[in-house]
Amino acid sequence: MVPRWALDALADVYDPCCREKGISVVDMGLVRTVSEDAGNVRVELLLTSGWCPFAARVLTDVHDSIARQPGVNAVEVEIVWDEPWTTDRLSPAARRQLRFLPDPAAVEDRDAYLASKGLKP
Repeated sequence: MVPRWALDALADVYDPCCREKGISVVDMGLVRTVSEDAGNVRVELLLTSGWCPFAARVLTDVHDSIARQPGVNAVEVEIVWDEPWTTDRLSPAARRQLRFLPDPAAVEDRDAYLASKGLKP
């Protein structure tokens, strides 16, 4: 679960791969949980890949953004590996921007498929 204040704080934090598209770590679905106890905050993140070359940057940016929030005394940001990131975690806006499509062989009528998703061919 992620509290609204944390979602708002992280809305301007980007994985460098998605910054130019304006897709935040929230929209990417990288934030798994944020818990707070007496000003001590713990953030669990998923990565799109275990080979992400920007993981350290994302961790630092998430830490710094949460640390700037009122009432936060300490922040721990951890990458968790017990759950894989999948495209199911993308927000609808991120999905539209990234235009994840199925294997072309699995779609009989490409234009009809795109139209059903609200996308333009």
